[in-house]
Amino acid sequence: MDNPQPFVEAIQTVYPELAVETAVFNQQGQYNIVLVVNDGLIFRFPRYAGGLEQLALETKILTAVQSYLPLPVPNPIYTNFADAPVGEAFMGYQYIPGEPLYPPAFAKIADKAALAAQIAHFLQALHAVPIRDLIDEPLPVSDTEEEWWDVYGRIQTKLFPYMRLDACKEVAHHFESALDDPAQVNFEPTLRHGDFGTGNLLHNPRTGQMSGIIDFGFTVLGDPAFDLAGLLNYGESFVQEIALHYPAVEQYWPRIRFYNGTFALYEALFGIENGDEQAFQQGIAQYV
Repeated sequence: MDNPQPFVEAIQTVYPELAVETAVFNQQGQYNIVLVVNDGLIFRFPRYAGGLEQLALETKILTAVQSYLPLPVPNPIYTNFADAPVGEAFMGYQYIPGEPLYPPAFAKIADKAALAAQIAHFLQALHAVPIRDLIDEPLPVSDTEEEWWDVYGRIQTKLFPYMRLDACKEVAHHFESALDDPAQVNFEPTLRHGDFGTGNLLHNPRTGQMSGIIDFGFTVLGDPAFDLAGLLNYGESFVQEIALHYPAVEQYWPRIRFYNGTFALYEALFGIENGDEQAFQQGIAQYV
């Protein structure tokens, strides 16, 4: 994809007063086409039909939570969802400065305790947002036992044929030991980010401080432990540091480890179900 003009036209059809001087693709979006306009506006266009309602819901949630969160998050100021097809539906917001907190960048940060405090306070605030009182529609509830049994069944059917036998056995144990344990599947649903991974946490490399959180495409009601699982990429000691400021995390550890052990499989499953060969290969690599 190398021509942004159709997407620019979709924006200007709805917002003719917006003068578009530059428009370039940011190719990092897996679920959305990301267009950077005038070096300061981010427009996200769903890649798949199933993403249209998802982005519309994300926009409602982001609009509602702005005053509740201690770090900047996308604030939708441009939207087009009403009967808009893939390629024309979008959400746009002001660019949030910062670099993704990938593990190599994390390793360079001297004051990791301060960073942990920032992340802990953000997650604690997010998980406490009274979202049911803020938007006019019921939110989906994710991370349920039924959902994870369904995911496990799809993994068995669609991924096991590509995997080593010992890997299949390990995955079976990982899922069945967790899902058969009532303590693992009982939680009070809260608003959770749902993709709290290293690429969506922005920081200022100069100060070593967090500068914002992006990509709320999977934000629904669910298990707050799910958001902690992605942080294991920084090591358990860092998550333990977060728990000092967010004490409930200590209760989440079994679920944190379960979710963390599903991420690569879920990426492979997404790839095989949506024809995304790169996602499939990246997710399945450690199991073949």
